Amino acid sequence: MDGTYDTLINIVFLAATGAIAWHAIRYRDEHGESDYVRLLFGCIAAVFFFLVLFKDVLGVVDFG
Repeated sequence: MDGTYDTLINIVFLAATGAIAWHAIRYRDEHGESDYVRLLFGCIAAVFFFLVLFKDVLGVVDFG
């Protein structure tokens, strides 16, 4: 791949991880309590969301 679909793949990845993070972090059961497993995976998805956003899309951060 020569980079022609990088922006499209990044946007799809951001949409998916953003939706997962948003749902998992804001989820409450019928008693109003959070589930620790959903919070864990929501935070992991949020980390990947911000990593791709700042590194690949915006180009603000460079880890090299």
